[in-house]
Amino acid sequence: MEDRVSAPRTRAQGGRGAGRYAPSPSGDLHLGNLRTALLAWLFARASGRRFLMRIEDLDRARDSGAGERQLGDLAAIGIDWDGEPVLQTERGADHEAAIRTLARAGLVYECTCTRRDILAAPSAPHAPPGAYPGTCRDRTDAQRAVAREAILPRIPALRLRAPEGVRELEFDDVVLGRTRGDIDDFVLRRGDGTVAYNLAVVVDDATMGVDQVVRGDDLAPSTPRQILLQRMLGLPSPPEVEYGHVPLVLGPSGARLAKRDGAVTLAQLRERGVGSGEVLIELATSLGLGAPGEPVTTARLLERFDPAALPRAPWTWAGPR
Repeated sequence: MEDRVSAPRTRAQGGRGAGRYAPSPSGDLHLGNLRTALLAWLFARASGRRFLMRIEDLDRARDSGAGERQLGDLAAIGIDWDGEPVLQTERGADHEAAIRTLARAGLVYECTCTRRDILAAPSAPHAPPGAYPGTCRDRTDAQRAVAREAILPRIPALRLRAPEGVRELEFDDVVLGRTRGDIDDFVLRRGDGTVAYNLAVVVDDATMGVDQVVRGDDLAPSTPRQILLQRMLGLPSPPEVEYGHVPLVLGPSGARLAKRDGAVTLAQLRERGVGSGEVLIELATSLGLGAPGEPVTTARLLERFDPAALPRAPWTWAGPR
């Protein structure tokens, strides 16, 4: 039987489109994660889309039980979703089918380079820092066999053979506007056998019928790689798929909010007497959807939501008042 990615469920096939939130279960969600989830929910519900939940648990560095705690925290601030949450680890068959589809088209090759090898290799002119220099791209079968033997027991990673001359791609972002990002021969499956984020997210979004992706703006540079994969796999891509990359939350130091900044999760804030309703008030205020101290619900925020009026700058969390 021919390998193929499961057919995507799109509005063109009779259903509503969908937005989604897809946390990694590496620990409890902090305020930055909750704010992004709230925005993803608002964008989806305001556009009449379904809102789906996916736990991206492919990475081995995950916290047992974190996924359930994350879902509980999202529900606590009033975010709901349609259907059952999807576990990314249960999507492996479609991930591997996508890799085989690309491989049959000659678009996949083995790579034995380490991160240190890549950083030490001479870069092509005008290539961005850290871009893959193509070391393993044109090896012969015999050279690949020798390289494979040399790294045992490690296995080679698999990389996408990006089209010649395609080194960047632009797309329209509903928050950032016209946005560009670099493309190199990026990893599809890592040397530890784990499917890489760029491939998994593309396949999973398509299969789940997701046609609106709202996430942190730190992920905007990777979007061109994902759009390229969508096109190569024959999956929906912009303008059929809408992207919106929203500003992050910063800590008191001005760096991206992290757990080192103190009470930044719902559980930590509860210990300081700050309830989930108060957290929602803070998030609403940061988005210009509520006045300081004004009690709100997600339903009320949805009534007020206007994507064009959203703040475009990061929000700095100074700690509980």
